[in-house]
Amino acid sequence: MFRYKRTIARLATAAISGALLAPSLAFADDTPSPCAALKRIVATAPGFSAVAAEDGKAVALPYGDDARCTATHGSYECAWTPHGGSSADALQGVAADIASCLPDATHDQNSPSRQHFYLGARGQRTQIVATTAGANKLKLVISGTK
Repeated sequence: MFRYKRTIARLATAAISGALLAPSLAFADDTPSPCAALKRIVATAPGFSAVAAEDGKAVALPYGDDARCTATHGSYECAWTPHGGSSADALQGVAADIASCLPDATHDQNSPSRQHFYLGARGQRTQIVATTAGANKLKLVISGTK
């Protein structure tokens, strides 16, 4: 009986130690925030030098998981294939994210294939354009002038 209790105690200690030393587990609520990504990208306009290509993947993640993003001097672009459903539906979702995450943005074009927003005064604007790119792709372009 004593040996059995010692074995149980060792197993319990090993389980607790393993749980404390194990890397963090990812849960559904740990997914990157589209809002945080949008704000970070927009804040780096117009040069986009302080943003990484993968920062935009969080914007696409609710709608598709194959985003390819690039940051260049003057613009930031991402393109991806939406999860099932139509590109137009996913485009509306991206536009809703932009509108809710960037409440100061002016939404001046809303069509089934193109959403256009801008922030700032003329001559110092950051433009955000989300479009369908063919039958099954979405494209997000953020560009700025200062």
